Amino acid sequence: MLRNRRPLNPEHQLSHLPMSGIIRSRIKRLFTILATLLVTQVLIIWAAEDLTLFESAWMTMTTLVTVGYGDFAPQTAIGRISTILMMFIGSITLLTLIVSDYIEYRFYRRERILTGRWIYAMKDHIVIINTPKTGGEQYFARFASQMRSVPGYETVPIMILTRHFPTGLPPELVDSGLVHFHGSGSDPAALAAVHAGSARHIIILAADEADPSSDSLTFDIAHRLSESNLGQKVTAECVRDENRERFTTMGVRTVIRPVRTYPEIMVRSVVAPGSEKVLEDLFNYQNDHPHRYEIDLDDLTWADIVSALIRHGIGTALAYIDENNEVVCHPDTNEEVEGKGLIVLVKSSETPDVSVVEDALARYREFIKKWHELQDQAAEEEAIADKAADQ
Repeated sequence: MLRNRRPLNPEHQLSHLPMSGIIRSRIKRLFTILATLLVTQVLIIWAAEDLTLFESAWMTMTTLVTVGYGDFAPQTAIGRISTILMMFIGSITLLTLIVSDYIEYRFYRRERILTGRWIYAMKDHIVIINTPKTGGEQYFARFASQMRSVPGYETVPIMILTRHFPTGLPPELVDSGLVHFHGSGSDPAALAAVHAGSARHIIILAADEADPSSDSLTFDIAHRLSESNLGQKVTAECVRDENRERFTTMGVRTVIRPVRTYPEIMVRSVVAPGSEKVLEDLFNYQNDHPHRYEIDLDDLTWADIVSALIRHGIGTALAYIDENNEVVCHPDTNEEVEGKGLIVLVKSSETPDVSVVEDALARYREFIKKWHELQDQAAEEEAIADKAADQ
């Protein structure tokens, strides 16, 4: 059922293209005819009137825009007849038609943009397919804000392919620089319209984060993209963990669970593939999880604490709680830590007791003390050797 599909083609002709193409083609044709009439009029005036080439061109243009300065006017019968035929009847009429078509084109373009039927010339952009069932507006706003905070992504265009927002995106999303195309990711023409083949990243959101059957739609969209060799650009949400392997086998670069309250996880998975695994583990007890230990910290640097926990196989220190009960993340490694708590990433199957952590820190204090003693002893021996050498 999924075979014999043609690759995505950005030049795919959609049903609404002819109208915009007709208007643009007609404007180009009218401009060509107008230019021909103007050149002909300039040559006739130059030949028939006692005017220079520049004066002939000046009089022709002032006549076209109906300014009427009166500094030059045709005096011969040929000049006046050509002005009536080519300028009053021909050129001015054509200029009116061009302005009318241009205004029509602008209204047509605005209506298409508002309803999500305008095709943008995009490249190296981000395509988001589907809209969250609830809270889509807030999700997209936070996603755009977080994405624009990533170095190198400050001005990246973001396109949403969705059947939501049929009357236009909310103002806050428009102000965030987001645009949308009204369609489905399962439609090859819609994928071509958003230039999926030229995108930097493609994100497939679960149509319903609480319904496992939405994985079927996600799989269909991912399969279409994979057929066009775009799998390595795709980050897909998967509701059922059992389906993850299917997406990975198909060539999808990153597969994550739907997390609507934290679009930052999606941003991280897009710009730093692999980090989503770490972030997902923070939310469950299957592999690793952050654990808080109530413990006094007063005479070790952050580097010492991290080293002590790793050397004793306890886990990775993530943050500490200072005396004001504030959580301090990623502190200065050489700054002495003073606090009353520690947050550590530990194995969910083997969560160490607080006594184990206290023992590890105590042993590391002894290690640091002995190391300093050895350093002092070595310094003394070196000083004695230097003194003996001087004598």
